[in-house]
Amino acid sequence: MPPAISDSIRLYGTDEAVEPPRLLKAGPLTVEFEDGNLRHIRYHGREMIRAISFVVRDRNWGTYAPQIAHLNFHEKPESFRLSYDATVKAKEQEFRYSAAIEGNSNGSLSFSGKGTAKSDFLTNRTGFVVLHPIEGVAGAPCTVVHIDGSIEETKFPLLIDPVQPMSALRAITHEFLPGLKVTCRMEGDTFEMEDQRNWTDASYKTYVRPLALPWPYLIAQGETIEQTVTLTVSGTVSEIESVDRSLSLVVGEQILGVMPSLGLGLDPKVLPATERSLGALRQAGPSHLVCYYDPRLGHRPTDLERMGAIGKALGVELWLEFVVPSVDHFEQEIQNVGRAVAELANPFTVVMISPASDLKCTLPGSPWPPCPPLDSCYRAARAAFPGARIGGGMFSFFTELNRKRPPAALLDFVTFTTVAIFHAGDDRSATEGLESIPYLAKSVEAFIEGKPYHVGPSAIGLRMNPYGEAPMANPHNIRQAMNGMDPRQRGLFAAAWSVGFVARFAKGGASALTLGGTVGELGIAYAKTDYPQPWFDENGGLYPVYHVIKGLAACRGRPLVDLTISKPREMQAIAFAHERGIEIWLANLTGQTQSVELSPKLVGSLSVLSASEFEQATHDFLTMDSLERAFSGKTILLRPYAVARGKGNVSA
Repeated sequence: MPPAISDSIRLYGTDEAVEPPRLLKAGPLTVEFEDGNLRHIRYHGREMIRAISFVVRDRNWGTYAPQIAHLNFHEKPESFRLSYDATVKAKEQEFRYSAAIEGNSNGSLSFSGKGTAKSDFLTNRTGFVVLHPIEGVAGAPCTVVHIDGSIEETKFPLLIDPVQPMSALRAITHEFLPGLKVTCRMEGDTFEMEDQRNWTDASYKTYVRPLALPWPYLIAQGETIEQTVTLTVSGTVSEIESVDRSLSLVVGEQILGVMPSLGLGLDPKVLPATERSLGALRQAGPSHLVCYYDPRLGHRPTDLERMGAIGKALGVELWLEFVVPSVDHFEQEIQNVGRAVAELANPFTVVMISPASDLKCTLPGSPWPPCPPLDSCYRAARAAFPGARIGGGMFSFFTELNRKRPPAALLDFVTFTTVAIFHAGDDRSATEGLESIPYLAKSVEAFIEGKPYHVGPSAIGLRMNPYGEAPMANPHNIRQAMNGMDPRQRGLFAAAWSVGFVARFAKGGASALTLGGTVGELGIAYAKTDYPQPWFDENGGLYPVYHVIKGLAACRGRPLVDLTISKPREMQAIAFAHERGIEIWLANLTGQTQSVELSPKLVGSLSVLSASEFEQATHDFLTMDSLERAFSGKTILLRPYAVARGKGNVSA
């Protein structure tokens, strides 16, 4: 008999144990305590602050996981207090700190941290990070107190700010509920803010130590740092509306546009495994393949030939993503690849160009590295790839595109990628980040001069790290920020996340989307690698996300129907109109079972892919069809990270 498979593997691709957050209450103040830090700080059920964390990072911006000891809680109906000691240790360095947290029923909260380097400690950031939410906050007014005592009336940016929207900070006050304001005061160092929506995070981040100062920096052995963050609520309200806890989906009549084309990424390192998986990939039916080509990594014209053959076998459009290696010889290098492609009878209908120097981040205030002029690169590409559509922008994240905006007039479209787990690796941060996508859509459209935009290849994990040498290694198959191989790609989690990703960007007007890869760590089907893949190493097969790609790719060009979701952080959905009625895809973005109320009701059929159908999903190409059952009603039950497809007509 095959080995038993746990629900954790089905959902997350890993058996890593995750301790649920502990809910602390002080009257109407609630806060979640998780891994030594605070999340979702609410007053009367309204979120004031997304998170307060004391973080210790290494020289590559990786965040250490602290070893917590002496954790003590003191809880009363009107207050709570807790404290702990923590150690972060690497082979060559060690830092220890103690923390104290106190909350009261009047909404006040304090979080203090005091730490000492037990050795010389090299870090890019050690101290507090505060996250403000974006929903209800983006574009809203706030009052800022600077470190010199001056007061400024300003606003949280609505469009995504490419640099620091606020600096030299001591305190920020904003209204979180009509009549109630919260003041966040930060002491012990100089703080500044960055707009984390650049990295597809659902927050504005206020952090210790300005980026204009040198980094990494040294905390000398024996040196002590001490910082405190305090929250204070002010104002009055006569009555506070109760928070509606129901989850509903209202199907509208308005058509928002059409479903963009949906493709997959293809990296030369997975060419052999992709060639072995052509049957599965053909049935998935992607619209295009984005083929990565970087001569610095040893990619050669033979790779172009193999990618061309794969595209022909799958019957899809081929898009070339070409990294121009040098500064001095960029025109010749573009011409050389153009000739190589011409010798293959020009299989690439789209060519995207990026200088190699643009694959790495340049932080605000830092000098830009030498780089060939983008306008010259794009003109050279036009000449070298006649007949192809030319795209440009950034092969890295929206952050880099926002900070170095291309001459869009010379392009047919603009491109960038995203990632779900850059700053945090936990499940909720990955799904919460989908909230930022509407702002990415509005922001990119504000500077690309009316040109279309393409997003991807994007997945939960990183395909490249603009801020370090490479994505994080993951030998223990765990959730962590900046993973290259993220285990959730193999579970139901990736299927649900992908529905949310496509739904948000389709509504945001993207002309094309590319998800992850063909096979392997960013892919939709299994490929054997040098890291363990529980259950799949013995059984092989499809990842559940395969069925989302297959289903949504088939909807290319269909009219998008407007949907209203009561709790978009917990569920995402996308709907298409066609001659036979409507097709709706829904995804539960949480680890809890959700009951969704449809309005109006759906009469037709329903397929639900949840953890109990995991094994079937790994080998049945037609899983969503096989699971289809007659349906007539208003209530759909979605188990953790389940994906559902409804077809039929909606009627009162």
